[in-house]
Amino acid sequence: MATSVLTTEDLKHFKSELLDEIRNLIREEKPVQKKWLKSPQVRKMLNISPGTLQNLRQNGTLPYSKMGGSIYYAYEDIIKVLKENKVVNS
Repeated sequence: MATSVLTTEDLKHFKSELLDEIRNLIREEKPVQKKWLKSPQVRKMLNISPGTLQNLRQNGTLPYSKMGGSIYYAYEDIIKVLKENKVVNS
């Protein structure tokens, strides 16, 4: 059976490689937010019913775009509406 000797340099090299791999994993796990969302995604995000989402569209609270039969909502618009309707208790 062959014997291996680890040097301090070997351990430093291993540490460096391990840290690089961990950094890469952390970067990869950040979810990228889509710019445009469909109705089911918005309903899930806001925890609202289809009727409530329709009311938000009809009364002009939540802007949307329609292409063909699909309705799309800009993520930025959803966040903007949430911020504008934020209730702060005094």
